[in-house]
Amino acid sequence: MTDTLTILDRLVSFETINANPNAAMIDYIETFCKDLGAQCDRIPSASDGKVGLVARLGPQAPGGIVLSGHCDVVPVTGQNWRRPSFQLTREGDRLYGRGTTDMKGFLSCILEAAQLASKQDLTKPLTLVFSYDEEIGCVGIQEMKDALRPLLGDPRLCIVGEPTSMQIAIGHKGKAALRAKITGQSGHSALAPHFVNAIHIATDFIAELRALQDWYAQNGARDAAYDVPFSTLHVGKLHGGKALNIIPDAAEITFEYRHLFLDREDQLFERILQSAAKISALYQDRFSQADIQIERYNTYPGLEVDQGGDAVNFAQELARTKGTTKVAFGTEAGVFTQMGIPAIVCGPGSMSGQGHKPDEFIELAQLQACSAMLDRVVLALQ
Repeated sequence: MTDTLTILDRLVSFETINANPNAAMIDYIETFCKDLGAQCDRIPSASDGKVGLVARLGPQAPGGIVLSGHCDVVPVTGQNWRRPSFQLTREGDRLYGRGTTDMKGFLSCILEAAQLASKQDLTKPLTLVFSYDEEIGCVGIQEMKDALRPLLGDPRLCIVGEPTSMQIAIGHKGKAALRAKITGQSGHSALAPHFVNAIHIATDFIAELRALQDWYAQNGARDAAYDVPFSTLHVGKLHGGKALNIIPDAAEITFEYRHLFLDREDQLFERILQSAAKISALYQDRFSQADIQIERYNTYPGLEVDQGGDAVNFAQELARTKGTTKVAFGTEAGVFTQMGIPAIVCGPGSMSGQGHKPDEFIELAQLQACSAMLDRVVLALQ
């Protein structure tokens, strides 16, 4: 594991939280891959300093394997770290540092696999994909996908290396992030009953969202493979008002839904719009401009892979496991599937155990298991 740990030490040192550019880390990875003889293509973002990368070893031929991961990590601000957050620290069989589990541990393993592949006579390509801004809703891979798709050819499988404790994950929920902008009527608080309070509209709408959540919990699709086996709605923020003695004329709610594959997203969104119209109408006889406008500002697709299909069977052979699982968090695998590329999720570390936490770590045994799987990936391409 010497090469893997050397690479991981370097990757952890890049402070690639979403507020920062990732170009320096991509420069390192690109130089690493070019030194191995890889064909490299950068995919720049509209955001300054953000860039994706595709590196290919082997011929342009069908049947290859794509290994994909994101460069960004979540912030450390406000967390009580007892070890340096952007410096790899080894204590026994644990390796500490931001991103060791999510997901620079996997990235270090795939770069080591690229080293191995560069020494082999490949008959099918090994393609590495490095994205950005995954942690804010799979934004980067969706920006990249139009430029990315022609570079990937016709692979047999894409492995997205999010932490699954090296289990084969074949599903996760889709997600949408939404913003509700509420218009009310300002006035003096001493005359509050004469005006339409935007926060009152907002709280009535939140009650509708809670009722919709209850409906999906009782009547929607169910999948026992998930900890929460139904589609969910969640309100995260409510803002409104300027002063205590002024009736708020505006409020804003930020909320989300995470939907099962069997619950159609378009129907769920339409029910939200209907709820917004229903609540707005209750106030419009008093104030004609009372309104709730819904903006869906970020989405990513869910993942649902045929358990008996070639992608899962092949992944199980590579990972030496017969089981499958589904994960609570979203991944970029749904986007690859949307592009017509068979994809599963499998990577070292535990998201629930270590991901996004202070003193994030990965166990050496997980990196070893990942490297063993990737050795078999390289063998399958010869």
